Amino acid sequence: MGTTIARQPEDLLLYPDDDGEPMSDNTIQFRWICLIVEGLQFLFRDRPDVFVAGNLLWYARERVPEIRTAPDAMVVLGRPKGERGSYMQWREGGVPPHVVFEVRSPGNTDAEMTRKLGFYDEHGVQEYYFFDPDGRTLQGWIRRGGRLAEIHDLGGWVSPLLGVRFELEGPEGLTIHHPDGSPFNTGLEARQEALEAREQASEARETAREERLRHLAERRRAETERQKAEAERRKAEAAERRAAADRERAERLEARLRELGESIESE
Repeated sequence: MGTTIARQPEDLLLYPDDDGEPMSDNTIQFRWICLIVEGLQFLFRDRPDVFVAGNLLWYARERVPEIRTAPDAMVVLGRPKGERGSYMQWREGGVPPHVVFEVRSPGNTDAEMTRKLGFYDEHGVQEYYFFDPDGRTLQGWIRRGGRLAEIHDLGGWVSPLLGVRFELEGPEGLTIHHPDGSPFNTGLEARQEALEAREQASEARETAREERLRHLAERRRAETERQKAEAERRKAEAAERRAAADRERAERLEARLRELGESIESE
């Protein structure tokens, strides 16, 4: 069950929930942000101690509101699910986001992304992934020896904290897989897949029903043929019995006539 982190009256003044920046610059970036956030939320749906958010302001230090950033997606382990206007680290037991994602938009400059990497390095992020949908490139960093170090080969890379696998494949250059191998998808895609699955199941049930009816009709035809054959057999047997009886009567009549003939001759 979720929780709500207590906020003080001055919070909104010192730490506003909105930085005035748009969530995304275009539909491609927005779609990728939704894909990642919804995929992560689904991944940790049964973990009440994992908080997942998208485009949420993260204030790293109390009373220093300018030290902030808004990752496109973030995962915080050991923090409860629930509603938050922003992520104020000192109200979260001092726990920084463990994993963050950024999706590049045309408006992001190299200098801006370098500053973000420095921010995540300085403030304790354990894993950072940066995807450029236009260039179809993925970069990643993992904390080693107290610093974020670049991951040089991300094809098939499995996140140590998330358990998800990155494959540099597909028409858009990246597919993220859940630990069970299924790909990330949005709620709309999941509903579409569920609808298609229901339609396929309905078609399968209809096909099975038609097959059962066909088998039943075949059994009925076979039973009719069997009964017809049985009637023909009985009819043939009856005819054979009648023929046998007729032969027996003829034989008796012939024998009787012979007896009568012999009797006349003897007289």
